[in-house]
Amino acid sequence: MQVSAPKMEPGMVHPQIGRVVLSGCSRAVIAALLFFFTGCAALLLMAKPIQAEEKDIVLPESGIHYPGGFDPNTVGEVHGKASGYSQPESGPVRFQLISTKETYIVLVSPVWYRRDLGSKIPDGTEIRVQGSKSLGKDGKLYIIAQKIKIFPSGETLAFRSEDGSPLWKGAMGTQGGFGSPSRGMGGMGSGPGGSGRGRR
Repeated sequence: MQVSAPKMEPGMVHPQIGRVVLSGCSRAVIAALLFFFTGCAALLLMAKPIQAEEKDIVLPESGIHYPGGFDPNTVGEVHGKASGYSQPESGPVRFQLISTKETYIVLVSPVWYRRDLGSKIPDGTEIRVQGSKSLGKDGKLYIIAQKIKIFPSGETLAFRSEDGSPLWKGAMGTQGGFGSPSRGMGGMGSGPGGSGRGRR
């Protein structure tokens, strides 16, 4: 007795072949989805420390909001020497800027962003800081850094945009940063140390 295979019309797919192809496609799709979700989870884990740095806080000693306390109406420049670099557990990197007239505490940026810029500012380095000046509740003068120019090299470190927005927001830090945050001084002049200058 001869058994004949079912007659196949043009465009028909053999049921067994269809199942094999579908099974192969399903495995590929599942593997791709797993790869995609694993990548997303890794990005979220890397972004967690950065999001924590972006949260606005009130610095207890000065009462200054950071990073949101930058006021474009109080922008000025101070020329002097750096001293007492400090990297606290929370809040921004900071150091003293001693000019011929006054001493300021410079509030710089999150630790990871400052580290990404690379350049160090040892005690005694001559610098010019452009930023938002304020008087803390502790009676000390503060300046939230927008740009720092280092002498005699002339190298510039940029921390905020022209409107005062932090350049580190949206950056990925050492986990995979993109672009160079350093740029030219723009409107920074070369006036005498300690003289405040409003934005034009």
